[in-house]
Amino acid sequence: MTVPNITLNDGKTIPQLGFGVFQIDPSETKAATLAALEVGYRHIDTAEMYGNEKEVGEAIAESGIDRSEIFVTSKLNNGFHDPEAALENGKKSAELLGGYMDLFLIHWPLPTVTDFVPTWKAMEDLYRDGTARSIGVSNFQAHHLNRLKAETTITPSVNQIEVHPYLTQDELRAHNRQLGIATEAWSPIAQGLVLDDETITRIAGNVGKSPAQVVLRWHIQRGDIVFPKSVTRSRVEENFAIFDFELSDEDMTDITTLDKGHRTGPDPDTFDYVPA
Repeated sequence: MTVPNITLNDGKTIPQLGFGVFQIDPSETKAATLAALEVGYRHIDTAEMYGNEKEVGEAIAESGIDRSEIFVTSKLNNGFHDPEAALENGKKSAELLGGYMDLFLIHWPLPTVTDFVPTWKAMEDLYRDGTARSIGVSNFQAHHLNRLKAETTITPSVNQIEVHPYLTQDELRAHNRQLGIATEAWSPIAQGLVLDDETITRIAGNVGKSPAQVVLRWHIQRGDIVFPKSVTRSRVEENFAIFDFELSDEDMTDITTLDKGHRTGPDPDTFDYVPA
């Protein structure tokens, strides 16, 4: 199956479906990443705070697939927002992931802890020197993005935010679009909360697909980038098999109206976790 590409505002392209390694133990990450690459994924999403960048890099090196054919994202650790630390640790991540990152994100804005604008200016330097071929942000709200637009030079290429049928984020997604920023959806199935939803199971039965496949297809048809994670080979394959069917306009609307503003993760305006 061919995974569609999304063109970013810097001219680079990113596969719309990827494989995430959040909460995958480092001891399992290499095998899980190798399995995903064997299934056909060419987009891997990791982060410094996940503690498994090294294992992702090892899987890529051992896969036999040229590094240029794999899109790799990582994210700046919340403890490295100081510009010098951002530069130093961004380069460390790049080395672990094959010499560069295709996309490097500020993981959280941490507005109650630090000022993310100087951090973003360090990210711009990592973009200019080729450490990261694209740069973006994660968990930024509209007002955070507006500050970057007003006070910095480069518009983020991506904003990775929590999105799922119980948190559709339509206003923030529209703001991203207005600024030319692609939306990536983390927690795409709300950590499994939506899979027993009556509307989603009904649609799944009608189209002959699993509830997870229906929700991932909803994301794809909305134009968002998504990267489900699993260490189970059959689930990794199932998540990849979402390009041989389409949801109707009615199905799409029915899923979108499930929105209840429910977060499975923290509020970006108050989240202040910094690793010790």
